[in-house]
Amino acid sequence: MALPYSIAHGRPEEDYQHTLTDVRRAEQAKTIQRKVRERMYEMDLLDNTENVNRLLARYGVKFGIYKNNTFKEQLFPFDAIPRVIRREEFDYLEKGLKQRVVALNLFLDDIYHGKKIVKDRVIPEDFIFASSGYMPECESVTPVKKIYSHISGIDLVKGKNEKWYILEDNLRVPSGASYPMIARELCRRSSPKTFRDNPLEDNRNYAQLLRRTLDNVNVGGHTVILTPGRYNAAYFEHSYLAEKTGSHLVNGSELIVENDKLYYVDYKGKRERVGAVYRRISDEYLDPMHFNPESVIGIPHIFDVYRKGNIALLNAPGNGIADDKGIYYFVPKMIRYYLGEEPVLSNAPTYLPFYEEDMAYVLAHFDELVLKDVAEAGGYGVVFGSNMTTQQKADFIALLKKEPRRFIAQEVIDFQDLDIQDNDTVVARKADLRAFVLMAQEPYVWKSGLTRFSRNPDSFIVNSSQGGGFKDTWVLSH
Repeated sequence: MALPYSIAHGRPEEDYQHTLTDVRRAEQAKTIQRKVRERMYEMDLLDNTENVNRLLARYGVKFGIYKNNTFKEQLFPFDAIPRVIRREEFDYLEKGLKQRVVALNLFLDDIYHGKKIVKDRVIPEDFIFASSGYMPECESVTPVKKIYSHISGIDLVKGKNEKWYILEDNLRVPSGASYPMIARELCRRSSPKTFRDNPLEDNRNYAQLLRRTLDNVNVGGHTVILTPGRYNAAYFEHSYLAEKTGSHLVNGSELIVENDKLYYVDYKGKRERVGAVYRRISDEYLDPMHFNPESVIGIPHIFDVYRKGNIALLNAPGNGIADDKGIYYFVPKMIRYYLGEEPVLSNAPTYLPFYEEDMAYVLAHFDELVLKDVAEAGGYGVVFGSNMTTQQKADFIALLKKEPRRFIAQEVIDFQDLDIQDNDTVVARKADLRAFVLMAQEPYVWKSGLTRFSRNPDSFIVNSSQGGGFKDTWVLSH
């Protein structure tokens, strides 16, 4: 029997021995987590969960969903039981995350310039340029210092087999760092003894790291955070990070282009040069002169300023091609191609219906797989074959055959449950981890992260837009 393309063409069997097969370390981690939870009960952190959530609501820690012409704002529930990652395990993750982000940056530079990875047939040409994230407007445009993804949000899960898997790469406008930042701050207030007595990395340096990242590419002038406004799902984060980094929080109407430069116009009408824009709006709305002409939240001609090197845009336009879930499939190949290294962290086992061999495998194992729309985010466009009715399967398979480039299929990873509070009881729920990698002179992995969990006992989808909550991520310092 022929193997699927993805296996036959050398999907690596990475050596996870140091983190995956070491039972002693796994048991040690569980012991640490149990002791942390026990001590937390003693030190009233859990008892203060309700108060912390009340403060989060007061500070505006919410997310908004705009759907069917209706804006709905809701709380992002916080659970005080932290995810605990021991130091040596985080060192392993850190190595793999740095490697991955460096390779993705090299890929983005290559794909908009020499396209060597296409010419060498590592990634099919028609697969690349069929991506909705590919922007021909970015051809031959080089961002300041050749950095494309300044802030990367990499989503991982830890299987019950102790293996870590990368699920997604978010290189456009990844969000979420602000939530564990402010949650940690409030928890410190409610239970200071917890943080004195536990050997934890301090996560309050994210603002400093972000500011360093912004300053590294600033071409001269103010640094601003560009928001689409309060109706955006992540508006709290935009305002919070602006405050913490000392940046101006602006909307498109406060920025103008003159003489190939970008200026901020304050409330008095004074114009001041802008050297870096941490933009939190999507590519297509960034400049109505070059992309969506109906955009009212962008800045006319800002792309011209960017193209001439007179402004740094973080993250770079065109990064969406690296967000494509189909391109995700090829990241291990990118690492080998650009770095000459074996991947430290593994993708989830993934199949591309784009390839006939993989299509045959997907159809034969449909009920065992999860299908994902490559251009969707936020938990949307994700379906489990086992949950479909006979008619739904038939309809989906017909669509899959019609648009094979549109989907990937993955093995369902039985990833770990983490304890959460459910009223007065502690229950187990699925949880992932969004790690943040900031690129200045060198990549830096923030020693914290956003752990999201499902509040539904039967759900593998943890996104806030799907009703999930979040918890802090504790990285042990020793």
